[in-house]
Order: sequence, then C-alpha cells, then structure tokens
Amino acid sequence: MTTLTESILAQGKAARRASRALAQAPTPLKNRALENIAAALLENRQDILDANREDLAVSREMGLSDSLLDRILLTSQRLEAMAGDVRAIAALPDPVGHVFDMETRPNGLQVGKKRVPLGVVGSIYENRPNVTVDISALCLKSGNACVLRGGKEAVNSNRALARLIRQSIDQAGLPIDAVAFVDDPDRRLVQAMLRMSEHIDLMIPRGGADFIRFVSENAAMPVVSGGVGVCHTYLDRAAAPDKAVAIAFNAKTRRPTVCNALDTLLVHSEAAAALLPAVGRRWAEAGVQMRCDRRALSVLAALETPNVVAAGPEDWGTEFLSLVAAVKVVDSLDEALEHIEEHGSGHSEAIVTEDYTAAMRFLNEVDAAAVYVNASTYFTDGAQFGLGAEVGISTQKFHARGPMGLKELTSYKWIVLGDGQVRT
Repeated sequence: MTTLTESILAQGKAARRASRALAQAPTPLKNRALENIAAALLENRQDILDANREDLAVSREMGLSDSLLDRILLTSQRLEAMAGDVRAIAALPDPVGHVFDMETRPNGLQVGKKRVPLGVVGSIYENRPNVTVDISALCLKSGNACVLRGGKEAVNSNRALARLIRQSIDQAGLPIDAVAFVDDPDRRLVQAMLRMSEHIDLMIPRGGADFIRFVSENAAMPVVSGGVGVCHTYLDRAAAPDKAVAIAFNAKTRRPTVCNALDTLLVHSEAAAALLPAVGRRWAEAGVQMRCDRRALSVLAALETPNVVAAGPEDWGTEFLSLVAAVKVVDSLDEALEHIEEHGSGHSEAIVTEDYTAAMRFLNEVDAAAVYVNASTYFTDGAQFGLGAEVGISTQKFHARGPMGLKELTSYKWIVLGDGQVRT
C-alpha cells in the first residue's frame, strides 16, 4: 500500500522528469497549452462553479469569516478574468532562452547570460482557487513544472481546476505531470513537501503571516515569502483633495480582503481638517470602521457615525483584510516615513501629494516592494503590472521583489563562445 509520503514523492519525481522536457518546449507549444486552459475554464465553468459551491457550503459550516469566504468564492466573472489572465500570459514574450549582457572580452571570448527555467516550483496556499490557475500558467510559460497543494477550504474547486489544466496540457502535447496537484488535505503532506528539496527547487507559500513563517522556517529549499501586506496611504499637506478621497476610497473598499488593500491612512495635520471628513464620509457610506488616534477622532467627531472608534496599540501594523482601517494624524512627512518604517510589511505604500520634493523623498526613502505617488495600492498585482498574472508578491529582496511573473520564475546560466582560446 502506497503511503502519503510515497505518493507525494512520486508526484515530485514525475514533475522533475516533466520539467526537463518542458524546459526545451518551443514557445508555440506552451502557448497552445495556455490557450487550451483558458478555453477549458470557460467551457467547463458550470462544473467549476458547482465544485466551488460545495467548498463554500463546507466553509460556512466551519464558520469562516466573510473575508475568507470571498477569497474562496468563484463567479462566472472571476472565471472570465482568470481565463483572460491566462491568455495574457500566452501573449507575453517567452523569457526562456533570452540572451542578455553579452560582451566581447579582450581575448575575443564572447561572454553573456541566457535565461533558463528554475526547474520545479512548489506552492502551498490557502483559500484562493485562482492561485491554482495563475501558478500553473506562469510556470508553463516559463518552462517550469509545478507541484501545488491548496487548502482544504477550496479542495473541490482546486481539484476541478487542476483536472482541466492537466487535460489541457496533455492535449497540447506537453507532459501532463508538468502540473501536479496534491488533492489530499492531510496536513502531513505539507511537511513532506517542505522536505522535498531533491525534487522542488523553489517554494512559494500563499497565506497568512503565521503560515508563511512556518513554511519559511521548515522548508529545506529556498522560499519566496511575502503576500502579507500592511499597506499605508499618506495624504500629504499638498494632496489634491479629489485625488486623496478617490485613492483612499479605492484602496480600502475595492476589495478589502486582498493583501494590497489599504490598512492605515496617515494624514498630515495641516490637511486633516479638509481631507479627513471627506474621506470619512465616503468610507462610512461603504461601511468602513475607522480606528482613529486622538487627533483623527477629534476631526471625525462631526460625522456622528458609530464607524469612528478609538484605535488601540495593536491597530498599527495590522493587516485587516476587511472593511477596517487605522487612521492617524501626523505632523510631517518625516513622521509618516517613520511610522511606515516601524509598522509596514514592505508590501505597498502610497503618498498623495502635488509636492514634487515630497513625492521624490517618499519614493526614495520608503523601503517596500511597490511605492506609489498619487495612485491606489490596489494596483500591486501581476496583471496590472503587465505580467499577465503572478505566482505571488514577494516582500523580500532575493531573488525577486513585488509581483512575480515570468521573468522572476527564471534564472540564468553564463554562456561563453570562443574560437580556440586557452588560458595562460
């Protein structure tokens, strides 16, 4: 009888074999597989949505929060968006084989770099079934095999998606094991995957801070950590009111359950009287609870809404993932920068200002994967950055930072072209 560990090891070995073939696959063949996946998502949408309804029913019985249920939810519109992202990846240039930094040395040797796939990418993730499609598509185009393990909350959705993806790959003439899906929810398989450094070259966890920390501390292979976003928007004293209100509203309410949503609003004291009530009214209409410091409470008292409450020490540096925002009044750009340095997670930070000097200081001094001037942090997304989709958002600095697309799933090898040169 095959044990759980033996089963996942077999998937890892099969993925390694598939990765060798996939690394040499021509671009048109990879694109054909991606077009097959996009078509399959739409042609089989009812089966996918039926499976997703099963997951949602079980998750509601488990008492999952509305924000987690939203992460699991698939709709016809979301499937269409997923298919669109897959087609966008197919339309992007293939990074594999790209030669760059080529130069001729004084001895006539031509020395440069050539992009190559990483090999096998592993991903352990919670809740979001779209991750199954995004990572599969990006890995295929970049010549990598992948081993995926989704959470039990979306197991039926992920099974349905993985089955369609593997069928689509096979129909294109690529090795079906280029995408392996671990559909057993047994948590022991997570530990087994984390020990499979012989078969998995890079691990990408997607989930909460505690889960990502667990993977980082226990994995035997390199880990790209990120996805936890404590995101600030700072309204400078030179902020244009219409931009400030629109950006703060979009960054908080567009989809509050995602990692790039606004968590803390910082407002310069010279602009607070004009900007905070305007933002507060829009937020109150959307049901946002505002957890305010003493000065923000004073400014917003006139709104007379139960949505305005006093902030506690734990509210600074919290990723809310819901219609909750911390609000603080600061006396300077320096104070805003210090607050972000202390409480930010290195994900996405924004300033709203018409002051060029303040904008440039913010861009230069904030240490985060994505730094914005006069735009919503909601744009931190692989598709919005022109990557088609993303396998994750890295908040570390090696080997990738920010949304990770095709290029971030490759490495390079040095290539040296000679004509009989020998070293003396």
